Amino acid sequence: MADRDQVNVNWFPGHMTKALRTMEGDLKLVDAVIELTDARIPRSSRNPALDEMLGQKPRLVLLNRADLADPAATERWLRYYRASGVAALAADSRGGKGVEKLPAAMRGLLKEKLERLAAKGQAGRPIRAMVVGIPNVGKSTFINKAAGRKAAAAGNKPGVTKGRQWITVDRSLELLDTPGVLWPRFEDPAVGEHLAFTGAVKEEILDQEALALRLAELLNREYRELFRARYKLGDTEGLDGPALLEAAARKRGFLVSGGETDLERMSRVLLDEFQAGSLGRITLEEPEC
Repeated sequence: MADRDQVNVNWFPGHMTKALRTMEGDLKLVDAVIELTDARIPRSSRNPALDEMLGQKPRLVLLNRADLADPAATERWLRYYRASGVAALAADSRGGKGVEKLPAAMRGLLKEKLERLAAKGQAGRPIRAMVVGIPNVGKSTFINKAAGRKAAAAGNKPGVTKGRQWITVDRSLELLDTPGVLWPRFEDPAVGEHLAFTGAVKEEILDQEALALRLAELLNREYRELFRARYKLGDTEGLDGPALLEAAARKRGFLVSGGETDLERMSRVLLDEFQAGSLGRITLEEPEC
């Protein structure tokens, strides 16, 4: 099968460098940071460059797209963060489940600071929080759902958010939207793969077939019944990526002249259906790994 290095990603567009500088300057304007991650890949979707930049600024990790993730795995991640002393919340920004808990979660995160402000006669000042995350993790959709209106630009391509946008959620909370930023190089090839599986990096910089082969193997190992059911496959134990993709393509009738399977088309379909949640609720990373 294709070499794993073929789906490694090494890129850092100039607009991301600019975005990081802007975010660093804006930190002084906020009380806390809300870091959105993808609940399907909680580890790979956290930008390590943010840790140094954010320092000791209070932070809430929000596991977004929880509606697409394995609910049991999401609960394990929440327990892991809380045991580590990290404030965490799971949410489905499209449907809204969990988003309503945000104001209370932020008040809990900043409880001591709010008490100090109240002692100084400054009770009632809204909390200001910066929303950060990688591209295509759903920041703008999350903000719009939290605010109850279309207040932030949203799109499925990296870099949609432009300029400084303050959005009022209610009298107690204001959010600052930021562009999605990645980091210069993914040292672990699995991180680049997972980001590509979920659409966090541009499709045109990747070998789609190599990526689909890796995803098919992973799904067949961790979520075999869901994978088999989606593509109406028989016993797939022990099959490698090419064999899995070939079998799925034949079941879908993706054939070209001479009866050969159209693996390019099947690759696109597998990646699209995974990203849409069509295979079921799947999480690719566990906290203990």
